[in-house]
Amino acid sequence: MPQSASILLIDDEKESCLALSTLLRQVGYTVSSTHSGEAALEMLPQNFELIISDLFLPGISGIDILKKVKEVSPRTCFILITGNASAETAVEAMKEGAFDYVTKPFNFEKLKLQVAKALEKNQLLAENLYLRQQLHGRYRFDNIIGNSLSMQKVFSRMEKVAATDSTILILGASGTGKELVAKAIHYNSHRSEKPFMAINCGAIPADLLESELFGHVKGAFTSAIADKRGKFEVANGGTIFLDEIGNMPLQLQMKLLRVLQEYEFERVGSSNKIRMNVRLISATNADIGKEISKGNFREDLYYRLNVIPITLPPLNERSGDIPLLARHFLEKICLEMKRPLMPINKEALQAIEAYHWPGNVREMENVIERTVTLADGEIIELSDLPPDVAASESLQPPATLLPQEGVNMPAVIATIERQMISQAMSRTSGVKARAAELLGINRTTLVEKIKRLKL
Repeated sequence: MPQSASILLIDDEKESCLALSTLLRQVGYTVSSTHSGEAALEMLPQNFELIISDLFLPGISGIDILKKVKEVSPRTCFILITGNASAETAVEAMKEGAFDYVTKPFNFEKLKLQVAKALEKNQLLAENLYLRQQLHGRYRFDNIIGNSLSMQKVFSRMEKVAATDSTILILGASGTGKELVAKAIHYNSHRSEKPFMAINCGAIPADLLESELFGHVKGAFTSAIADKRGKFEVANGGTIFLDEIGNMPLQLQMKLLRVLQEYEFERVGSSNKIRMNVRLISATNADIGKEISKGNFREDLYYRLNVIPITLPPLNERSGDIPLLARHFLEKICLEMKRPLMPINKEALQAIEAYHWPGNVREMENVIERTVTLADGEIIELSDLPPDVAASESLQPPATLLPQEGVNMPAVIATIERQMISQAMSRTSGVKARAAELLGINRTTLVEKIKRLKL
């Protein structure tokens, strides 16, 4: 903690007050002092980081000052000094929010240590507040880029559900920003000061996932050498985000369903019930309907999870958002790399707009970062883009006339087919029969094209 921290000292014994002020200034603190509670209250707008007050003062007592300080400046630390502290006095002081108390005559070295600890705590609180403010700013709704009609519908639904505790299921292909949406909902909700815990159900082995979610007690299994809290317990009061919920093992699905029904759970190896107060947001890129028909996902759990569905469109269905996203990532990455903003020339932007972006927004961010890192000039040109993205510029279908230099017709047709099939599959959540109807072809033909185009 910086030694310039500001301290207010309140003591009606003037000699004692002067001596302690002098000692604290010698250590390096900025010290103000007063000899009455009334004068101290008038000084509170100066926003001291620490107040050290005698308990027994003429008029207003040290406890009364403590109560007032916690009303007007909750983050200010408070140490109480008394000549004859009782257990009752100490308990009352701590209940009212005092950091600590000391008895007279006190050891200055011990008091100096208490002052340092109080100010260190104050600094940690300030840093935590700053980090929370940064998170709130980072996950504002307007930080999710998109002017397309499909994204405006997503924003509208997000704003409506953020103020509720409703369970949410986010659907969308990999890379569309499902976790970003979940975080935005959390940090714009009344739970924003509580934890946001994310867990990828597809990235953790099935035999460990239950412990990760619900915790375990010592001895529950071979490697359980100590008690461990699970994500549901750590997230109490906040939000838990279960990504790739479609990959959750059936046995664990049954336990999750019971938890959602009863609002309580047990750690692995324990029979003690733990009440929970969390909001559940889950996400998947799987066709849940298909998984239910295969017997891989419980239909009753699906209905519990799918109270409020939010479907994120793939990037190739948000063509109007592509230039916005490209410029957003350029600004973000150039700022992070501490280099001037690099504009994109016309040909490079056309290629970015024409590319089908199978990896969606995540792929675009990676491509822009790679391009900025490796570009030789100050402007992003077509040659700076990865080959598969750069090739898209020459594969755009001609508007009306055949260019003088001609076109690669098979490649153009393949690009159009790829884009149309990707959009149809996304709109129908991967149901090939319905996608084939949208495209005006039979299902067998669609399957063959998907194989040929490696979609």
